[in-house]
Amino acid sequence: MRRLIEEIEEEDPLSFIANLFDVAVVLALAFMVMLLISYNMVDLLNPKAEVTMVKNPGKDNMQIIIKKGKEIKVMNMTKEILGGEGKKIGTAYRLKDGTIIYVPENESK
Repeated sequence: MRRLIEEIEEEDPLSFIANLFDVAVVLALAFMVMLLISYNMVDLLNPKAEVTMVKNPGKDNMQIIIKKGKEIKVMNMTKEILGGEGKKIGTAYRLKDGTIIYVPENESK
């Protein structure tokens, strides 16, 4: 019994500092998960989920972020105006609360 007590007393008093790194890693992961949850971005962790996000909507630095499976694609808005031929496929309406509703055209024509 006395030998066990002597072994405990001979340990380095600063040895617990090595465990502080482990605690810091756990805290960093916890903060990252809480950040994802607070911004409702938990789907970014799901490898099967498809997510589309609009960052800074309506501003000059607007970005569209699309995640399909493990692939993440970021599209930046430019001031370049594109044109071409096509057909009208529907109409989009912005409500007073900022919600956008898309109404497709009747395809029976």
